Amino acid sequence: MQVIHTLAELRAALAGQTRTAFVPTMGNLHEGHLALVREAARRGGPVVASVFVNRLQFLPHEDFDRYPRTLARDCELLAPAGCDLVFAPAEDELYPEPQAYKVHPPAALGDILEGEFRPGFFTGVCTVVMKLFQCVQPAVAVFGQKDYQQLKVIQGMVRQFAMPIEIVPGATVRADDGLALSSRNGYLSAAERAEAPTLQQVLARMAGHARDPGCTLADVEARGAQVLRERGWAPDYLTLRRRSDLLPPSDAQRLGGAPLVALAAAKLGATRLIDNLEC
Repeated sequence: MQVIHTLAELRAALAGQTRTAFVPTMGNLHEGHLALVREAARRGGPVVASVFVNRLQFLPHEDFDRYPRTLARDCELLAPAGCDLVFAPAEDELYPEPQAYKVHPPAALGDILEGEFRPGFFTGVCTVVMKLFQCVQPAVAVFGQKDYQQLKVIQGMVRQFAMPIEIVPGATVRADDGLALSSRNGYLSAAERAEAPTLQQVLARMAGHARDPGCTLADVEARGAQVLRERGWAPDYLTLRRRSDLLPPSDAQRLGGAPLVALAAAKLGATRLIDNLEC
């Protein structure tokens, strides 16, 4: 496995490749990331994983400076997962000048849910993903479903820009107790880690009541939020949405079987966790 730090080296290494599969990451890898790499390896071409902590998607009060940088350990994990090349650029390699050109997703998708609580987040995500796509020129890119709204935003960007890239969703990988794997799980105290699976359990209850004609959409969401608050969580959102566009379903759609997804973001102590469950 090669570890490359410059765009010139990357382009030289991938010259002539037409079936490159790509997994963008911010490092501090866990089994969820490695599952995406293994999915990419099943596509048959060389597998590239990027490791880059993208300043553009962090708000001023968020954890950019303390986000763990663990490149050596990440490389040890990536090689046996089927990665052929790690692209780990320095910030001034990927952004040699201030990034004045940016990709802004539509407000109807990018300014709701995560976008409401983290303004500008998806502009930062789209901009770095667009730039990484230009660097790697992949035929396939794999993104985890745990970041459900991000997946939808990237799919829309690729579709609207007619980019010749297949976006492959990777299923959420969970610990034995149901907690979705995340780099931020490492911030949890022992007591918080024991409580953290409650988020997935509440989503499962919401999904179970999603088609109940005796409950309104507001009832389903309010009951879930109440459970979290009673257990010491601070929810940002806990909601049922249409999978197609992440907008609220009508009662006819909800009761008629339209594909839905339950989504949540909530703080447990100082750590903000997100999760989702299709229903």
